[in-house]
Amino acid sequence: MNKDTEIDMKEVELNELDPEKQPMTGDGQAAGGEKNGSVKLKVPEDEVTFTGLSKEELMKVAGTPGWVRTRWILLVLFWLGWVGMLAGAIVIIVQAPRCKPIPEMNWWNEGPLYQISDVEAFSEGMAGVEEKLDNINQLKVKGLVLGPLHTVQADAPSTLNLEQILPNQGSEKALISVMEKAHKKGISVVLDLTPNYLGKDPWFGTADVGETMEKVKAATEYWLNLGVDGIKISDLTTASGSAGWSKLQAVVQGNRTEDTKNKALMGVVEGISAAEVSQLVNTTGVDLVVSDLLSSKTEGVERIKDMDTLNSQQRSLGWGLGATKQDQLSKQAGTSGLIRLYHLLLLTMPGTPVFTYGDEIGLGAGQGAESPKMVWDIEKEPAEGANVNETAEAERNERVNLRKWFISLSDLRGKERSLLHGDYYSLHSSPNSISFLRLWDQSDRYITAVNWGTTTHELTLKLAPTEGVELPETAKVKLSTHENMKTDDIISLDKITLEPGQAILLHFPYTG
Repeated sequence: MNKDTEIDMKEVELNELDPEKQPMTGDGQAAGGEKNGSVKLKVPEDEVTFTGLSKEELMKVAGTPGWVRTRWILLVLFWLGWVGMLAGAIVIIVQAPRCKPIPEMNWWNEGPLYQISDVEAFSEGMAGVEEKLDNINQLKVKGLVLGPLHTVQADAPSTLNLEQILPNQGSEKALISVMEKAHKKGISVVLDLTPNYLGKDPWFGTADVGETMEKVKAATEYWLNLGVDGIKISDLTTASGSAGWSKLQAVVQGNRTEDTKNKALMGVVEGISAAEVSQLVNTTGVDLVVSDLLSSKTEGVERIKDMDTLNSQQRSLGWGLGATKQDQLSKQAGTSGLIRLYHLLLLTMPGTPVFTYGDEIGLGAGQGAESPKMVWDIEKEPAEGANVNETAEAERNERVNLRKWFISLSDLRGKERSLLHGDYYSLHSSPNSISFLRLWDQSDRYITAVNWGTTTHELTLKLAPTEGVELPETAKVKLSTHENMKTDDIISLDKITLEPGQAILLHFPYTG
């Protein structure tokens, strides 16, 4: 092959397309812009990575005057800020008002006591009491006082058996079942062990007190071991004067510890003065004295004086209207309006309120010695289209409203420290009206004002000079028995006008 032929062959080779540049379809053309099938590869440029300063470089920079000054300034600012916050916290602690320590409270101080003297009349026996515990629990009561339930013949000491329950009242097994269910609901159970409850003298007579007290002590041990939370006895004055009283105390109150629920020793007194009640509280060691002072003293001036005398012992004092005789409140408060009034008064007084079954609905008292039958299902409305006795329906509605009123007061008392264990200050008294203030530390303050008279009365509130306690110019209505004063109405405290049978509960905030 000559030289010219070789040159031509090289030109042919150069003009041919590389196989990779050939189009995938027969009619495609490899472009100077390449079409599909061609592959382009991009070679990345060299990346530059910042690795920071070396240790030697950092040490060199850190030692410069500018950085040294910056570090010192930041350090000083940190400690100044820390010291400032510490000083501020100390100032807040020092200037903040001290919280008043809560007094020692027992379960009988935390809510009303509910007496069921005749469980057959209440619920057809002890089994019925268990069935009604949900209903009782709605009343926010903290203790049930049952009985007397034991067997005895009137004025016959030899027939006394304090450990045996009358057949028509129930059985021991049923009582234990009641206690177990009540405890789950936070309700304690007390037994009334008044020996001669059917006779004239609760202790049969002076000559029999010693022997009877021994029986009471033995029965107390028996029932406490079965889970009863306390006992109640009548005529505390006589009982506490007997030689066996200290032994009964030891049975109930012995071995108390912080980790166990205290058992209660309760006593009833009648016909004695507030000063004598106070002396019994101080000398007998009884946990709770239930007196008839509110029942026996009907004038406001006397009632206020009794509260003035006893308010400092409120955690050992029980109040009731008819409660010492286990009478219904309606026996002395003859109208629904007065029943509401005494609900409010009892649930705001300094001490433990004591009620008898049916008081929450205004149940009428029984005839003679007979216990009244409890009324249930009061919220059950008549069937549509049924013939309705208007008088009976009005009575049913009134009972429903009374129960709601009772629950609202009982619930409020359990929530508000001022009402639960607060300090007491008298503000006004007249023959048919009283008013007093309840307060505790920084909690809301409450003013009770009631007029059980038959005429309108104007109350002028006066607070004796007391350090840290002042009455504001106005207060808000919390609860009222009459429509002329409604909840959240603002009332001037200069003078309060109450209609016959009216009761109001006012409140105002702590202002420092």
